[in-house]
Amino acid sequence: MISSGGPAPRTSAYRRHPFTWCRPTVGAGAPGMAKGTPGDSSRAMAEVYERPRQTDRLPQVNAMNAGGESSVTARFAGRPGTRLLATVALVGAVLYVLVDVVLQLLPPHYSVISEAESNLAVGPYGWIMNLNFLARGVVTLCAVAALSSFGPRSLLRQAGLVLMLFAGVCSAALAFLPTDIPPADAPGLAPTTAPGAAHLIVAAAGFVAALVAFALLTRWLRGSELAGAYPAAAWLTGVAAVGLVSLGITAAIAPGLLGLAERVCLAGVLGWVIAVSIAVVKAVRHR
Repeated sequence: MISSGGPAPRTSAYRRHPFTWCRPTVGAGAPGMAKGTPGDSSRAMAEVYERPRQTDRLPQVNAMNAGGESSVTARFAGRPGTRLLATVALVGAVLYVLVDVVLQLLPPHYSVISEAESNLAVGPYGWIMNLNFLARGVVTLCAVAALSSFGPRSLLRQAGLVLMLFAGVCSAALAFLPTDIPPADAPGLAPTTAPGAAHLIVAAAGFVAALVAFALLTRWLRGSELAGAYPAAAWLTGVAAVGLVSLGITAAIAPGLLGLAERVCLAGVLGWVIAVSIAVVKAVRHR
């Protein structure tokens, strides 16, 4: 028997799904309704198809930060690899200085004041200095890779990193270009062979590239995630600049002080790498 209310409109037996037409499963209806007549079953099906969309299952897209750098960079900077690179750069720079000091105490006892650091590569322990030059290239590469993990990404940062990498390549190349040793009574920069002249050119290019790179990167640091390293980086860039200018002056008019001027420049260069590497390690640790 059919209830006195009459059959429900046929169209109510169908619910339009956003993608297809679905017929509700025939089941027990309300009291007084014949089996298969649309009723509670259609309402149950409607609840199934009318569930709210679960937005929490949708992929989340990270917004760009004010510097234009996505949070992908921040996540990458927090990976162990970035900390490892910075640690290698830090330890390598410190070891470079220690090796220099030890070689200075060994024969043939070059003068720290009047003779260039490259002279340490000539003598019974010269091979150690050549390895030190190669190590400085690796240190620079690690420092560049670690810094590239931080934002904001900008032309300033990119140019600085490229120049810094070039300076590292120049340092490594010195290991394959033996320098010329001037007479003890006539210190200075006067190459007498082609490799010696190439050594001098590559060394000068590396110093200039490193100084320009540090100037650019120091300016970038001020507005970056590593802003805490800015004061030390700015000061050490100034030390490197004073040393490089002094190196040019002493080479021209006071060769007896050439070694001292070069080591002041090296102190600024290596000090910059050490200070910034420490800042990178701390930044990764606190993420």
